[in-house]
Amino acid sequence: MVSNGREVTIKAPNMQVVIFTNRGTTPYVQNKFSARGKQEYKRKQEGGSTSQSKRIRAGKDFNECYEQAKHVSEDGWYGIPASAFRTAMISACRTVGFKMTLAKLSVFIEADGFDADDNTPLIKIIKGDPQYSESVVRNETGVIDLRARPLWKPGWEAQVKVRYDADQFTTNDIANLMLRVGCQVGIGEGRP
Repeated sequence: MVSNGREVTIKAPNMQVVIFTNRGTTPYVQNKFSARGKQEYKRKQEGGSTSQSKRIRAGKDFNECYEQAKHVSEDGWYGIPASAFRTAMISACRTVGFKMTLAKLSVFIEADGFDADDNTPLIKIIKGDPQYSESVVRNETGVIDLRARPLWKPGWEAQVKVRYDADQFTTNDIANLMLRVGCQVGIGEGRP
């Protein structure tokens, strides 16, 4: 291409893929936004503005909350949203002074499959099974609430395929970013 009498050449991206086996040293707690929650928000938005005090609040089914919080693939395996790893790797860039805007253009996670409900790209959990867990949390209003979530005990594993621009990062850079994700950023609920 010629611009103002000068030839401009843009190099093609140098995309590489590296696979990491991530082993959790702390519990991984998952919190998928439930189908019931989506329906409730949709109902509220469609209904317009009404007084909250006149509504009857239904009881909470803790087992349903636990089940709805899981990311399950179309093939029936449990997964972690691929975006969790990408977002955490980009966030880890700030610990070493690398521009997060460049990382957003250079680091991607290749999904193993998709959530059966909402097509969220997922990374397969290859080791470990979820167990029922309850946590006490505070809502934005300061009110205490009890939440049921799936928890994978330490030792859970997932293989993460990272596609990256090798003109921006070396394989060692990507490995160290992933290590910083585990040590400094974390994924899931209640991270580090």
